[in-house]
Amino acid sequence: MTESAVIVSAARSPMGKGKPGGVLSEVHAVDLLSSVIAGVIEKTGIDPGSVDDVLIGCVSQVGEQSGTPGRQAWLAAGFPEHVPSVTIERKCGSGQQALDFAVQGVMAGAYEVAIAGGLESMSRIPMGSNRLDMDPQGPTVRERYPNLSSQGVAAELVAHKWNISRKALDEYSAQSQQRAGSAADKGLFDAEIIPITTVHGSAKSDESIRRGTTENKLATLEPAFSTEKSRQRWPEIQWKVTAGNSSQITDGAAALLVMSEKSAAKYGLRPRARIVATAVVGDDPILMLTGPIPATRRVLAKSGLTIEQMDAIEVNEAFASVPLAWLSEFPVDVAKLNPLGGAIALGHPLGASGARIATTLLHHLEETGGRYGLQTMCEAGGMANAMIIERLD
Repeated sequence: MTESAVIVSAARSPMGKGKPGGVLSEVHAVDLLSSVIAGVIEKTGIDPGSVDDVLIGCVSQVGEQSGTPGRQAWLAAGFPEHVPSVTIERKCGSGQQALDFAVQGVMAGAYEVAIAGGLESMSRIPMGSNRLDMDPQGPTVRERYPNLSSQGVAAELVAHKWNISRKALDEYSAQSQQRAGSAADKGLFDAEIIPITTVHGSAKSDESIRRGTTENKLATLEPAFSTEKSRQRWPEIQWKVTAGNSSQITDGAAALLVMSEKSAAKYGLRPRARIVATAVVGDDPILMLTGPIPATRRVLAKSGLTIEQMDAIEVNEAFASVPLAWLSEFPVDVAKLNPLGGAIALGHPLGASGARIATTLLHHLEETGGRYGLQTMCEAGGMANAMIIERLD
C-alpha cells in the first residue's frame, strides 16, 4: 500500500540581499542552511537520528556549496553522523525537486522521515560561478536550437508572445512589493522565519522587500537585456524586462520535515499538510520559462482537482512575465496568485526558492484556512515543477 506523505514542519531563513554587505553575506553558506535545518527539527522535538536522509537543492555547487552542503549543515548542527545527505540540481526548481524526491521516497516506503530543502548564498557564491566560463549546452544542442539565449531574453520572448505590456509588468511587480511589505508588517512571515545569527546580530526579517515601490518608479528603469546583438537577433521585441520587474539576487535557505502519516502518528506529530500530487515537465528551451503552464495542467490532471479549487497559487516570480503569462492561461482570481508577494519582492535564492515557496504557501493556507495550494517553478532549459498540497486540520 502506498504511503501518504505529509509535512510536519517547515521553515526558512530571512531573505538577505545577495551582495557584499547584505545581512546574510558574512554567514557561511553551510551555517545558513544548518540554522534552518536545526530550527525545523527543534520545532517538532523529533530525534534527529530518526531522519533517513537530507535532500538539499543547490544550483551553484562550488566553493562553500560544493561539499554536499546538506551533509555539512547536518554536522554543523551537531546532529548524528549516521544521517546522510544528497544535493539536487534542477536549476531554479532544485528546492522543489528536493521536496518531490523526499515525498516520493516516503510514498515508496524508502524513507520514514526525510528533510527536504534548499540553499543558495548568492553573495558568497555568485550566480554562474560553477560554469567556469564554459558553454553548458555544447555545439550539438546549439545546432538544434540556434536561438538559445539567456533567461532574461527568454522573459522578453514570453512577454512578447503573450502581449504583456511594460505597464503590466511594472504594475505586477509593484504589487508584489506591496503585498510582501504588507505581509511582513502584519507579522505574517514571522512563524516561518528562523532567525540567523550574524556578526552584526540576529537577522529576523526579509531584507529584500522594497517598501514604497510604485509602478511609476519602476517605469524609470532601463531594460536590462537590450543589447545591440539581442536587438539585431530579435527585432520584433519591444524590450521591457528590467531589474525592477525581475526577481532579486538573494541569500536564503529553507527546509521541510516530510514523513509518512504512520510515522507522524508514531512520533506524536501533527501532519500540517498532505502532498496531493507532483509533476515535472519539459517545455520549449528557447522560451524557457513557460514550463509552469503545462506543469500546472499535468499536476491538476494527476490530482483530479481543478484550478478553481486552489485557495492559493504560487508561480515563482523569476520575471513578472512568468506569472502573467501563466495567468493568461489560467484566469484565476488575482488575489490567489502569489498572495504575499513573490521573488520580485522576497528574492530568488536559486536552490532554496522551491522550498521557500512551499514553506510560505503552507503557512498562508494555515493563516487563511485555505485547503488546497499549488506551486510551480520555471527552470532553465525549459523545465518546470508543480505540486499541490492540502492543508490538514
